[in-house]
Amino acid sequence: MDVGNVDEQPVGIDELLERVRAGYTRIEPQEAYEAAQSGQALLVDIRYAALRERDGLIPDALVVERNELEWRLDPQGSHRAPEATSHDLLVVVICNEGYASSLAAESLRRLGLHRATDLVGGFQAWRAEGLPVTSGAGAQA
Repeated sequence: MDVGNVDEQPVGIDELLERVRAGYTRIEPQEAYEAAQSGQALLVDIRYAALRERDGLIPDALVVERNELEWRLDPQGSHRAPEATSHDLLVVVICNEGYASSLAAESLRRLGLHRATDLVGGFQAWRAEGLPVTSGAGAQA
């Protein structure tokens, strides 16, 4: 999906999110947890530091600031994280409530990470499901 075509009429954020999300299947918290536990998915937390400090961290999630996401997850990039091993990697992007992560997942998909998705409801849904959370402000990758 080309959400940045200059020939298109401007759209609001709600319509943009709808268009982006129509291009892939989002993942629910329990499914993401199970995929990560089995080594089939990489959870990537893009929340900013203040939210991580306030609400805690998902154990074993890779913390990457949103402005570094593409550079850290591009398997061909010179600044990639060690976990960014393949374009076939199932990457689950997690923001606070599941909005910014949709746009981030779309950006990763444009880089060729065709299995990139995001967590429905974000970190708040993860926590509401009673899935593991640790306290603290984890270091950046």
